[in-house]
Amino acid sequence: MTVRPPGSLVIVGTGPGDPDLMTPATAAAIAGATDLVGYGPYLDRVPARGDQARHASDNRVELDRARLALDLAAKGRHVAVVSGGDPGVFAMAAAVFEAVEEGDPQWRSLDIRVEPGVTAMLAAAAAVGAPLGGDFCAISLSDNLKSWTTIERRLAAAADGDFVIALYNPASRARPHQLGDALDLLHTRKPATTPVLFVRAAGTPGCTVIEATLDTVDPAKADMRTLVIVGASATRRVGRWFYTPRREGARPSASKPKASSGLATT
Repeated sequence: MTVRPPGSLVIVGTGPGDPDLMTPATAAAIAGATDLVGYGPYLDRVPARGDQARHASDNRVELDRARLALDLAAKGRHVAVVSGGDPGVFAMAAAVFEAVEEGDPQWRSLDIRVEPGVTAMLAAAAAVGAPLGGDFCAISLSDNLKSWTTIERRLAAAADGDFVIALYNPASRARPHQLGDALDLLHTRKPATTPVLFVRAAGTPGCTVIEATLDTVDPAKADMRTLVIVGASATRRVGRWFYTPRREGARPSASKPKASSGLATT
């Protein structure tokens, strides 16, 4: 009887877009895979290789994609599930483990690991300075998998806790109003002069930045490739950069410029 060799499954993130921001460990995991499973545009970031099978699918079938990957690994294949950014941040790692929890008990004995990657929030922060230098949180505005009521409750709690807030999935054709609603809610709980940064295509050569405040921001300027950063009370501008001090109670000197209240594109 032929004994099938044990398969494996590694969940990777290709980073925010620039190949230089893909980690060496992720590149090695992809190179060692017999099968690549992922959302089509993310798989397109990985050069095709004749000895690898590619299994592309739509963005809204995460659990189906995870089950396919687990089934392939159970059959002895070496599978890389490909996400963008970091696979554990609003991406495929959680879907894989949800599928393991609900699926074939044998999947729990598979060799599964997660390789960390550079998420959009980190690339966006680096593009504008160090706005995540103090305490921060990340909230997805997509209500595909959770209710808008839940999102509003979390936004309010983050604002009341004076966190810097990174907003993922800010806008799409199906929900063009939600970023505006989210910023309106934050405007009621944060100062009007709080910096708001729209960083589009973070971590790519085409990255652009729009600087505003809660009372001047235009939500229509964001799309699904935009990462939105809303500052804390301590977040401020110094030169062309924004940062949030780590030291509580830090105050800007009189000679340092305050955050811009207008819009600027770079």
